[in-house]
Amino acid sequence: MKTNQFRVFMFVLLMAVISLGEVSAQLIEVKGTVVDNKNNPLIGCNITVKGTKDGTITDIKGAYSIQVAKGGILCFSYIGYETVEVIVKSEEINVVMKESAKDVLEQVVVSGTGRQKKLTVTGALTSVRVEELRHAGLTNALAGGVGGVIGINSEEYKPINENGYKEVSDAPLSTFSIDVDAASYSNMRRFINRGELPPTDAVRTEELVNYFTYEYPKPTGDDPVKITIEAGDCPWNTTHRLVRIGLKAKEIPTDNLPASNLVFLIDVSGSMWGKERLDLVKSSLKMLVNNLRDKDKVAIVTYAGSADVKMESVSGSDKQKIREAIDELVARGSTAGGKGIQLAYSIAKKNFISNGNNRIILCSDGDFNVGVSSEKGLEQLIEKERKSGVFLTVLGYGMGNYKDSKIQTLAEKGNGNHAYIDNLQEANRVLVGEFGGTLHTVAKDVKLQVEFNPALVQTYRLIGYESRLLKDEDFNNDAKDAGDMGAGHTVTALYEVIPVGVKNDYVGKVDDLKYQEKEKTIVKPTGSNELLTVKLRYKSPDKDKSKKMDLPFVDPKGNNVSSDFKFASAVAMFGQLLRNSDFKGDATYDKVIDLAKQGLDNDEKGYRREFVRLVEAAKGLDTDN
Repeated sequence: MKTNQFRVFMFVLLMAVISLGEVSAQLIEVKGTVVDNKNNPLIGCNITVKGTKDGTITDIKGAYSIQVAKGGILCFSYIGYETVEVIVKSEEINVVMKESAKDVLEQVVVSGTGRQKKLTVTGALTSVRVEELRHAGLTNALAGGVGGVIGINSEEYKPINENGYKEVSDAPLSTFSIDVDAASYSNMRRFINRGELPPTDAVRTEELVNYFTYEYPKPTGDDPVKITIEAGDCPWNTTHRLVRIGLKAKEIPTDNLPASNLVFLIDVSGSMWGKERLDLVKSSLKMLVNNLRDKDKVAIVTYAGSADVKMESVSGSDKQKIREAIDELVARGSTAGGKGIQLAYSIAKKNFISNGNNRIILCSDGDFNVGVSSEKGLEQLIEKERKSGVFLTVLGYGMGNYKDSKIQTLAEKGNGNHAYIDNLQEANRVLVGEFGGTLHTVAKDVKLQVEFNPALVQTYRLIGYESRLLKDEDFNNDAKDAGDMGAGHTVTALYEVIPVGVKNDYVGKVDDLKYQEKEKTIVKPTGSNELLTVKLRYKSPDKDKSKKMDLPFVDPKGNNVSSDFKFASAVAMFGQLLRNSDFKGDATYDKVIDLAKQGLDNDEKGYRREFVRLVEAAKGLDTDN
């Protein structure tokens, strides 16, 4: 009897202990804001519960909300700032983040295409444990390293032959496809934050400029795009003029966007293992899932050695099922990217929504090595599939083995856009902050053609857009593919112009021909005082016939320019310094910083201030300037 009583007593005691444990572990909702030392909200600050996988990020106002046990520890981390840990004692925790001190490395050896230097590194490098190497496998470690710190650099970039000057008498027209992509900027940021200058061909100057939004007037008529033109002194050569052409796409509130039929196409091959690869993909896509509406639907296709349907299309309201399917993804095997793309298009067409947004979101490092894997093969594959009415968004991940050249080919040929996700804050910018622009196209095959007045313009050069150049006759050819603009997108193009009468040392001379005589072209001015005319063609997303717009521009002379003009020209100057351009003139990092600081007016989200910090870091890394 005593034995039974003892057992009952121990059972009651055990239940009491369990109850006390449940009470002590009761979750509370903690809210607050995260700001920098100037009281600016930090958007996308990463907040995690120490010792768990629970976490969230701050919104556009720097605010957050998270469930955590009282006495638990919240960790606040943001690139460029010191990590903060706070013990939870109340339901409101507000945090002020301090910029991190610069850690000096004695020696950093950059292999592959990077530049080798003794470097000053901002931020902290990811540590690598032996267990991580075992888990990743030797092949993956050599392909890109774990956390992007060690290993053989096998990144690939398309060679860029920088645009030179053209004489208006020989080439009065300049024609190109617009480019809304900004992948080069976040990729450049990734290099600098690791204490390394980016490879020259990783720097696409137009993508640096187009990373930022500018206050261009919104479309008011039937056309979904509006053109704006502005001119001022060229900051790196003040005898030249700099012309800024801006495009603004119409804005559509998220609730009014058409229903989306999305297919998440996820690379789960072995090269995608790690925090900066598949783990970041998972976090990125779950942020997007949080913004899905009931009328949207999502399917998941994965590929490694083969392609598989991980989840058939479900409603956007079934968020838990989508998150669980994402959480189950594991990286292993080779990379049959071509098969994955074909299967994803098949699923997208199977669930096609008429008058809706039908789109594949491809998440990969671009390291295709099974089946269709060459740039030409991928180009042919994607050109065939884009006629289906399904658009393509390509999100690049990873470091050390990142194949930017293949990713860029897919984005340019697949009626879509391209972003490089280097951290969770960038994922938040692309998939949450710019949800409409990233996922909903309002104008496709957008082309620009600029005609210069030979009475006023001697020579000109287009800054960037080297991979987007078109033949002049392509402008009126509706069969020729071009870039797409999403809801609310802005696009900026810059021309450096040498006016008539200004000394020109940039255009070379050739000897007269021996076997034929060339008659000099006689230019008869029309008497117009216009510097140039911008022509634009676009198609509605569901149409195959283009519409044309045009806007003439008279240069007001002088240098009464907007703060946006100053900032955009500072970014372009920085791109030319990173590329060590033949046309950088008297550009310096200090000039970039000074000019950029004059353009901080439109900086609600802090991206422009981050740019200034990156330029300051690059100045310390570049011993050649």
